[in-house]
Amino acid sequence: MNKTDLITKVATVVGTQKQARDAVECILDAITEALANKEGVQIAGFGSFKVSERKARTGRNPQSGATIDIPARKVPKFIPGKALKEAVS
Repeated sequence: MNKTDLITKVATVVGTQKQARDAVECILDAITEALANKEGVQIAGFGSFKVSERKARTGRNPQSGATIDIPARKVPKFIPGKALKEAVS
């Protein structure tokens, strides 16, 4: 399922494609903004999003074999909730 499929699915509940697109984009924007502000987002029964920090490390260029330094950075992380884990398995 991609974003367009999700909008179509939401449109069956809210009525129109425009309302569904606005709703989906609002949710995604809110999650993005919270993570950009280093805040976590918890959705009961679904899971939580948080910002995780990756440490700096040494990597290897697969073509040349040369070692490169990979800097530390922050990445978004999703942790599924119990209900989502049970639904999938």
